Amino acid sequence: MGKKISERVDWVGKVDWQLKTFHGDELSTFDGSSYNSYLIRDEKTVLIDTVWQPYDKEFVARLKQEIDLHDIDYIVMNHNEIDHSGALPELMREIPDTPIYCTVAGEKILRGHYHQNWNFVNVKTGDTLNIGKSTLTFIQAPFLHWPDTMFTYLDTDHILFSNDAFGQHYATESLFNDKNCEKAIFDEAIKYYANIIVPYSTFVTKKIKDLAAMNLDIRMIAPSHGVIWREHPEKIVETYAKWAADYQENRISIIYDTMWDSTRKMAEALAAGIRDHDPETEVVLLNASKRDKSDIITDVFRSKAILVGSPTYNHGVLYSIGGILELIKGSGFKNKKAAGFGSYGWSGEAPKKIGEELKASGFDVVDEAGLKQIWIPDEDALKQAEDWGRQFAEKVDA
Repeated sequence: MGKKISERVDWVGKVDWQLKTFHGDELSTFDGSSYNSYLIRDEKTVLIDTVWQPYDKEFVARLKQEIDLHDIDYIVMNHNEIDHSGALPELMREIPDTPIYCTVAGEKILRGHYHQNWNFVNVKTGDTLNIGKSTLTFIQAPFLHWPDTMFTYLDTDHILFSNDAFGQHYATESLFNDKNCEKAIFDEAIKYYANIIVPYSTFVTKKIKDLAAMNLDIRMIAPSHGVIWREHPEKIVETYAKWAADYQENRISIIYDTMWDSTRKMAEALAAGIRDHDPETEVVLLNASKRDKSDIITDVFRSKAILVGSPTYNHGVLYSIGGILELIKGSGFKNKKAAGFGSYGWSGEAPKKIGEELKASGFDVVDEAGLKQIWIPDEDALKQAEDWGRQFAEKVDA
């Protein structure tokens, strides 16, 4: 059955405790997730979003326990990726003529996904839908994180239905942020932002300014994944504004892979040099073949600088490092410094190639040649790596 979140609104979504990866396996979701769908009851009844396709029959069956489906007057689709729209075909088999409110881009995506000629009603920012005592206001939010995304605001209950924005992949039956561990929620929120929203940070900044200019009385933010922000919802908006502003902490991440431990020993020596320069700088070592890639990208987002290391392999880098570099490039990080390092046997191209990739990804590469050391580093080589790490940290802070 549904769970009441306000006078007129019930949560009718699905908590997915078993979800461990998302977007194929591109994003880890070790704490599960939820697909938040909302039912608004006034003189007219509105369903906002559905759930992921594997749960479509379950969703419709549970919705029937909540309401006669023919009493649903309107469906609002804020965003039409399949984790939000997947149950729509099952639902529309029951109520095929129900109007679906979405953006123009949203209609194109729904038609592309499901190839159905449903009763689409296109809306844009400022358009409204009166449902009795309440009015819904639609707000386009393109590229947060797809071109079709929009928000919907319910004036009587002061709720902003924000879809993917302000969400987290976090499974909970408690629904609200004040009923869950704040650290866990924000850890998942920053991971979500770093791995999904970062490329669209300029759109985040603009949309937050647009929302402020609309003077909406927002007392609750109801995203499509994770907790509903009931206590101090402005906090997640303020946090998004910080994350969108070329975010960094006093943190340096050292990302590496190693074949015979030589590059690992270099990484640890570099970390010692960085700590010697500034003990207050948090240094994180991440083996790319052993650590979760989504967590690595989150660490990159949080860092003011990164070092990426690989032994030279076939005149290039190890597979794991190549994959991380590709993910970093797609993220479009800004305001971060970097360099490459690595061990080698006879050619030694990896550090320079890493530097070139990082430069092409928008990083300020402070040493384009990077640091390379032949074979297994001895005591003198490790001392050299420690000195190099100290000098790198000095350049980062310069």
